[in-house]
Amino acid sequence: MLDKNAIGRASPPTLNEVEKGAIRRFAEAIGDYNPIYYDEEYARASGYPTIIAPPTFPASFHSAADLRELLGVGIKSLLHAEQGFDYERPIFAGDRIYVSTRVSDVFERPGISGRMDIAVIEDEGRDEEGNLVFRARRTLVVRATKETP
Repeated sequence: MLDKNAIGRASPPTLNEVEKGAIRRFAEAIGDYNPIYYDEEYARASGYPTIIAPPTFPASFHSAADLRELLGVGIKSLLHAEQGFDYERPIFAGDRIYVSTRVSDVFERPGISGRMDIAVIEDEGRDEEGNLVFRARRTLVVRATKETP
């Protein structure tokens, strides 16, 4: 079982600079060719100051969190099960967003092949003024392996 003491462990905020090229590459990688992610004139005509990032773009952000340390398991033991995002506002090209990561829950769940350990990780992105931009929530399944953390 994952250590319940992992709940609340967090990383310090890490700066992520949102670049137009990164938004375009991300949108291309997910196959979304909405011009709001590529064409600045189109984005402005749509009421935005510049191009915006696709809704799942924060998945590409970095944080100082090392999940091996936060959870006490090896990275190869983690399976990404689910992810969701809540926004206070869109993410724009040129934004500077500080991302911090926190373990919000660990628990057991029965599975077909036996007990599974589950970890819920929350990311929070804030702008340079400290205003909340987004919250992301990931659910990870921790599989039993012979790997050491």
